[in-house]
Amino acid sequence: MASTGILQLQRISAPLAVLLGLLSIFNIGNCDEQVPLIMWTSEGMSLPRQSPPTAGHIVGQQQLASYLEKVLDVGPRNVVLFLQDKMSIEDFTMYGGAFGNKQDSVFPNLEGALMSSSSPLVLPAVSWPASSAVIGQLQDQLETSPLYMDPETLSQLRLNASSPALLVFRLPYGIGADLMSAKEILSGNDEVIGQVLSIMKAQSVPYTAIYTALRPSREAASLSMEAGLGGGRSLLQARGGYRERERERERQRRIKEKAGIYPPVEFKEGEDTCILLWAKGLSVSILRSGRWEDHDLTPSTFGEGVSPKLHGSSCDKAKSRLVLNYENVLGHRSFKLIFVMSQRHYQVSARRWFTLDAVELEYDGTKATFNGSRNIYAPAEYSYRCESVSSFLWPLLVPRSNKDPANQWRVSFEDIQIQGFNVTGSEFSYASDCAGFFSPGIWMGLMTSLLMVLVLTYGLHMIMQLRTMDRFDDPKGPAISVPQTE
Repeated sequence: MASTGILQLQRISAPLAVLLGLLSIFNIGNCDEQVPLIMWTSEGMSLPRQSPPTAGHIVGQQQLASYLEKVLDVGPRNVVLFLQDKMSIEDFTMYGGAFGNKQDSVFPNLEGALMSSSSPLVLPAVSWPASSAVIGQLQDQLETSPLYMDPETLSQLRLNASSPALLVFRLPYGIGADLMSAKEILSGNDEVIGQVLSIMKAQSVPYTAIYTALRPSREAASLSMEAGLGGGRSLLQARGGYRERERERERQRRIKEKAGIYPPVEFKEGEDTCILLWAKGLSVSILRSGRWEDHDLTPSTFGEGVSPKLHGSSCDKAKSRLVLNYENVLGHRSFKLIFVMSQRHYQVSARRWFTLDAVELEYDGTKATFNGSRNIYAPAEYSYRCESVSSFLWPLLVPRSNKDPANQWRVSFEDIQIQGFNVTGSEFSYASDCAGFFSPGIWMGLMTSLLMVLVLTYGLHMIMQLRTMDRFDDPKGPAISVPQTE
């Protein structure tokens, strides 16, 4: 069977390879509900022997928790979790060199790790709700919080074999207009896996590694192509599956156009996208003659067929600069909206963070600068999203100084999302939202509760101040006489 070479691990025992093939055949009808999970240990360590699930069986959340518990009871408790956004078993079939083209495999580091491990565990069919909850299960069993890492941050971290740790590496996944984009992304993910494993080996810390995903990457509509790749009529079936996907993409594009959803602004350095920006609304205002004049930049920035001018933009590993060029904005012939970002490593959190250092307005030789680094930040591998970023209403952007021309301007970004580093493909990474813990509703509840406590306290205080009379009138005796002089 073609699917026997899913991972091209001929050195792994033959029963395991046959099991993978049988499970992939039985599960092909429901691949849109399943993700694979691969588990292995560092060289010299071994996992406890566990019976694999029967052919056609889908591993649920409780069974997965049982697998993890048995592994962590015996194996190393330094867990390295490679959590991909999307993945299906067909990704290994298509891009793992399963049809004799071993040199085209995009998983050489993963294959090497599995071959060096004495007892890898492969679960081809795990229900995606169970895989998406794997972080919580590991956190409960290890009794430690997860650390979201990247290879550069891991190289600066010193692990202890006696102290459990949960290191999470988020890996992207995306499919563009052609099939090569997914192959390139998976190849990049495999390189990240190789870097992480090399760092762990250099530190001589035993570990347990897990590779899985949050959701499946394959839809039932695309199975006609992938299921037929190994047959004699694979080319015709591939073309049919490709046309089906193209028609589905076109339908989704039209739906998005009707709903007013537009793609983000992309700045590319060579062939790679390095900056992404999306917003529901971009607007600027200037104070003239005691009144504010507004201008909406959204139609000139986003939308079908709109291509903003980005000359002056730049990006590297430490700094990014996105320049949006406009004409005839509020009477200014030349107008630029500039986002200045940087990233650096913070030793306290042991990870890299990126900040939106400033938002600049350049017009006719004048520059107005708003600072944002204190309020607008996110982990370097994430994107930043906020429902409202402005300089006047709950301001996250403030003028650089009292004399800066920014005091005469207002900027407002509605439902903005921006990413200036670690962009993969044309999609945003996981978003770090600006919403704080104390929302207006929470504040209202706290204030109401405080007011009720004060009223109750005052009432109790008044009751405690009541005093009973020390003398009482006896109706059978003489009346009490109270001298007026007293």
